[in-house]
Amino acid sequence: MTHADPLRTRAEAFLEDVSREYHAAHAGHKSGADLQPIYERHKDAFGDEAWADAVAQWREATPGSEEHRSARMIVDWLLESRVGRAMAPLEEKEFAWEAAAVVRLPDGTEEPYARVAITIANTRDTDARRALDDARAKLVLAEFAPMRRERMAREKGLIEDARLVDGYTPTLEALSGTSISALRAECEQFLRDTQSMWDDVLPEFLKRVLGIAPGDATRADAVALMRAPEFDGAFPADAMETEVRRHVTDMGISPDAHGRVRFDTAERPGKRARAFCSPVQIPDEVHLVIRPHGGQNDWQTLMHELGHALHFANMSRELPFEFRWLGDNSITEGYAMLFDHRLQDRGWLLRYSRLEKSDLPRYLRSAGFEELQFLRRYCAKLIYETQIYDGRVPWSALPDLYVETLNGATGFRYQASDAFLDVDPRFYAARYLRAWQLQALLNESLIGRFDADWWRNPRTGPYLVGELFGWGQRELAEEQAQRVTGKRLSFAPLVRAIEQMLG
Repeated sequence: MTHADPLRTRAEAFLEDVSREYHAAHAGHKSGADLQPIYERHKDAFGDEAWADAVAQWREATPGSEEHRSARMIVDWLLESRVGRAMAPLEEKEFAWEAAAVVRLPDGTEEPYARVAITIANTRDTDARRALDDARAKLVLAEFAPMRRERMAREKGLIEDARLVDGYTPTLEALSGTSISALRAECEQFLRDTQSMWDDVLPEFLKRVLGIAPGDATRADAVALMRAPEFDGAFPADAMETEVRRHVTDMGISPDAHGRVRFDTAERPGKRARAFCSPVQIPDEVHLVIRPHGGQNDWQTLMHELGHALHFANMSRELPFEFRWLGDNSITEGYAMLFDHRLQDRGWLLRYSRLEKSDLPRYLRSAGFEELQFLRRYCAKLIYETQIYDGRVPWSALPDLYVETLNGATGFRYQASDAFLDVDPRFYAARYLRAWQLQALLNESLIGRFDADWWRNPRTGPYLVGELFGWGQRELAEEQAQRVTGKRLSFAPLVRAIEQMLG
């Protein structure tokens, strides 16, 4: 395959159209996503002929060669797209449900489903918070969970039917270049290594912030706990975008990539609660979308999505399609986390937030607690997701397994109704976990190159563009870690950072 061959041209046109549709639906510009017409219009991009040619080139290429790397990425994308085309009617149905669904409480009050996560996070009354989450869970169990279960089962079957490799997980491991089983083993070890630390800090935060004993805490309580409204005054909404832009400018690059990044931070009905970055044309049109929750979470989320946006908007135009649009998303998630982890950096906080120096120890301890909770949660998610697809657990038993696995890792009682919702497609939890590891090594490397305040050094930005962002996603996360830092990915630097924040 040459860089300008018809397959790549058709693939990029399809991705631009489908990304624009996802952006419009998730940002609240339209009530749903019309995916089927897009798949029909671009059916040649991932049709049988394209599939057969790409698979043949992947199998024939020499492992370790650039041809093999490119072909692997393209086969991975083609499989995802072919599955996506088959699943488009179900996905459209989910989009429409999420946009229109209303959670009704026993007292007659109502809350749009699209906003319920934000309301739960901001509800300080324990009974009211749990009542809202219980009403949400009841609605999900009756209407949404069956859709998600059907979609997951069908996706599994379609990937296995492709017969690239024997089995769902081995297929995704071969196409992603990442060993899910090896990462699962690391996650199990991380949970063991940090169990005593978690047992020490969880009761403290539950009692001090929410007045709850550990055995009584639910997932809804966890959402409220991580909201940390006590620090809202240090992270005002009206200063958020200004200060974040100032930080990136201090670092020596344009915060909107000279207009290629479009910020959308306004409240809008139908806008999804979960922030996202939508690259519609890489590198020329990238949308950063956030629906504000309040306080530090908004600042952290904006920084996270900005890391994505600057990556996409600063990719080299000379890169072939697959290195700009495809590849190991642990790379772009790593850059997003590199940025959002500045809210764990003492110097960054003193320069850009309104935190007083005397409040820093308490804030950083809270940040360390939050980091540990999220890491333990995502380790448990990956462990659970590997069990979904290995065929040993019947689908009917998955809700109980989900509750057992997530409860055991976090100490919060999860809702069984979320067993098919709290799953990222194609083991995306693995991308997040590798990204966590990658950002920790990149941060250490940047400190070595540009000192502890690299985030305001005007030489840092051009380095990030030239040595990281500009490469797109040609590399696997492990390859980039070796190239840039000379070290292997692991949880060790994350544990060190958490221990330091917790004091």
